[in-house]
Amino acid sequence: MPEVAIQSAEPKGNATFFRQSGWLMIANIGAGGFMWVVHFLSRVVGPTEYGVYIAFLSLAMVLPTFPLQMVLAQQTAKALAEGRQRELAGIIRLLWLITFLVWFVGAVLMMAFRQDLLAQWKVADSSGLWLTILILLLSLWLPLFWGALQGKQDFLCLGWSMILNGGVRLCLAGLAVYLGARAVGMLGGVLIGLVLATGLAIWQTRSLWSGPSAPFDWRGLLKQILPLVLASGAFQVLFTADTLFAKSFFDPDTVGFYGSAGTLARALMWLVGPLAAVMFPRLVHSAAKAEKNNLMNLVLLGTAVLSILGAILVSLLGPLLIRFVSGEKFVAVASILIPWYAFAMVPLAMSNVLLNNLFAKADFRAAAPLVILAIGYTLALTRFHATPVVMLQTMGVFNTLMFSACAWFTWAHPQSGMSGQGKA
Repeated sequence: MPEVAIQSAEPKGNATFFRQSGWLMIANIGAGGFMWVVHFLSRVVGPTEYGVYIAFLSLAMVLPTFPLQMVLAQQTAKALAEGRQRELAGIIRLLWLITFLVWFVGAVLMMAFRQDLLAQWKVADSSGLWLTILILLLSLWLPLFWGALQGKQDFLCLGWSMILNGGVRLCLAGLAVYLGARAVGMLGGVLIGLVLATGLAIWQTRSLWSGPSAPFDWRGLLKQILPLVLASGAFQVLFTADTLFAKSFFDPDTVGFYGSAGTLARALMWLVGPLAAVMFPRLVHSAAKAEKNNLMNLVLLGTAVLSILGAILVSLLGPLLIRFVSGEKFVAVASILIPWYAFAMVPLAMSNVLLNNLFAKADFRAAAPLVILAIGYTLALTRFHATPVVMLQTMGVFNTLMFSACAWFTWAHPQSGMSGQGKA
């Protein structure tokens, strides 16, 4: 049966872990690189049009996609470890339907208030909003099926889906801008890339969701999903909310400078994120089987070293890259912002590892504190935004607080009765 084949193909050993992490790192950097090269087009479209593109794209960035991927990765890995494939099929189809309904309601509201949205972002053409609505639907579906690929440890297909998403985005956005479409054309490239990447992920996970389903404990599922969504959503807010606030507080040129620096600094997550992504389903499997390992410590150390070195390199080389990608006009402001942005990402990257470890062990106690932290962060951004640097300093403080909270629940106050995996 397909389910048995999936389960028996589960890889083991540190050598396999590093091979999978290496491939996913290549795919992540490659896909992120393609998406980053799209920002070369800022030299053609100019800061104002580039700011419009960033504003619309930020709507998709701020969606709780990380929670969706975490939920499906956890449920898939756990179901395969415990032989509950039919229950998994029902869970995937249910979440697929829920995300569509949520998107539909959101799309109706966006169209009802589209004039207010366009006025807030100082955008005259509504074409980008229509494309963004479709982008939002696929941005909700893609993490569901990336999570399923991650949970069954099919990192080969996961990586190719990432590369397809970025590569198609670059090619079509470049063609559209060449033909004179500007920001709307860039959004069109984003949409087609998502269509192909999502289609591949859905097809490659069909053995998980297309078969017969079985009843499952939806109350128990809800108890696991809610804290996952809340805590992961808090992480997403700290990772992306600043871009939306920047569009509201700063002039179009500054938003373009800020977005250029942010794109480069967030590349650190492309570098270190795969370590936690490969670690997560392994820890879920270990928890389900009551096995012990210290994989989390190894991943945390690697993430710390890579993210700090990456922040240093980005700070040193960033101005040169910005000059090459976006032009001389972007360099002066962006080179000031890049070090603040890059080092603000370091504690967030390390928090990602600890969150994955806690979630894998079904330890959700950090969810409520992290939600409070995310709310405090959004309130702080409404007050501390005199300059882009002040906004980034605020981000750095709250990212450090997030890491401290995750570290507290991991080491200082571990959940009783849990296995010792991940402890020193």
